[in-house]
Amino acid sequence: MSVCRRSIPFIPLHFKLYSSSSRTSVDNYYLRQRRKWPLSPYKTKWQQSFTHQLAMQKLVQSSNNISPKSHLLSILIDSFSAYQCNPTPNAYFFILKTLTQHSSTLDQIPQILDHIRKVEKFETPEYIFTYLIKFYGDYSNMTHLAFELFFTMQGFRCNATVKSLNALIWVLCKNNCDLRIVLLVLVKCQLMNIWVEESTFKILIKALCRIGKANNAVDLLNLMVDSGFNLDGNICSLILSTMSERKECQRVEIWGILEEMRKLGYVPKRVDLCNVIRFYVKNGKGVDALEVLNKMKMSGIMVPDIVCYNLVLNGLILEGEYSSADEVFDELLVLGLSPDIVTYNVYINGLCKQNKVDEALRMLGCMEDLGCKPEMNTYHTILEALCRSTGMLFSAKEVFGQMKLKGLRLNSHIYGIVINCMIRNGEVDEAYNLLHEMVAMGFVPQSITFDGLIHLSCQRGLLSEVMELLSIMVSKNVVPGVRSWEALVQALFNSAKEDSSK
Repeated sequence: MSVCRRSIPFIPLHFKLYSSSSRTSVDNYYLRQRRKWPLSPYKTKWQQSFTHQLAMQKLVQSSNNISPKSHLLSILIDSFSAYQCNPTPNAYFFILKTLTQHSSTLDQIPQILDHIRKVEKFETPEYIFTYLIKFYGDYSNMTHLAFELFFTMQGFRCNATVKSLNALIWVLCKNNCDLRIVLLVLVKCQLMNIWVEESTFKILIKALCRIGKANNAVDLLNLMVDSGFNLDGNICSLILSTMSERKECQRVEIWGILEEMRKLGYVPKRVDLCNVIRFYVKNGKGVDALEVLNKMKMSGIMVPDIVCYNLVLNGLILEGEYSSADEVFDELLVLGLSPDIVTYNVYINGLCKQNKVDEALRMLGCMEDLGCKPEMNTYHTILEALCRSTGMLFSAKEVFGQMKLKGLRLNSHIYGIVINCMIRNGEVDEAYNLLHEMVAMGFVPQSITFDGLIHLSCQRGLLSEVMELLSIMVSKNVVPGVRSWEALVQALFNSAKEDSSK
């Protein structure tokens, strides 16, 4: 009896080989040859990056509303544990920045740092320490923490570089620490194979300039050049500008320092030469400032401009060298320089100091003819000089009237000068009217102005005006002086005496 079998189609062997999918081949390869499963797609780098991003988002959301009792370290650990991944250095940096923004949570920073040092295995980035060092530098009582943190960076698996060194040097210099501590840091850094760079020199030079040690700053500049660094013109300008601003440098020979910089290859700018002149002017050495101006012209370093002449002119007038000031003023005109408002103000001030008020008035007219509009300071200087001079009340009134016509913004000081001048010249009615105008403008006269006018009014027997002045003083909370009360008592006594005689 024959058995019927289902016919099985013939399939070529090569067809079977090529029709099997590549996926099956790979699976068979791992299963039979390696006895492993293929790499899971959930363990790839992009998946790890994605889980870190989710954990970071959770950390940010959880830390938005922190309180003094909140522990960000626990929040950090929980946020990353929820996604089965380890915290990243950026996550620690985020919570450290968050802690530094709230003074009530600063005590958690040592705990965070201790956890990084003992638990974590990653190499801590240097920018975390640089940030903390600068943060500690904002508080003078935390400078020692910045010092300690810098020298313990190696325990956090981080090698310090010149970036963190500069941060520490900046903190020490900012908080005016002893320079011997800064020197100690630099010596220790050499043992740590950290070598200073040009940026380090800049920080140190700025610190020396700030404390007035300009000579030491120049020595450090020389050392910088000798060490192979390029001469930075900004540093040279910084030294000169700092010296011109600080009185602690008054014993320094700044022109000699500029010459040393030139020998090093520095080409001074115009602002540097102005700073040299300003240095001498600020220290009351107008003649030395003039000598610097002459050296500039003779050496051909630079042609002085009107700013240089203004500085020298001011220095000579402050020192009382009026004849030299006149020569400098004539010289700048001969050279074809156009005087500006500063030039005129300085020169007019010199004329007023010499009581040459008539010449100052003529100079005021010349200014307007030459197209240089006088300003408030110009009129104020001339007005003060006129009110000080005897017999110049009429001119003072004219100048005061010009100020009002030109729409200059007057103040209580200007009104007080003119009123007091009128009182000294016995112009009681004009002084009385001008004081009322002053009060109507919203200005409050000084007590000495009230006292002078009350005294003069009492002498003239104008008791009604005196009572009105006293009422104004009460309304403006101005206390009458002894002079006012004495004059009022004397006036009342004289008035009663006259009544009794009648």
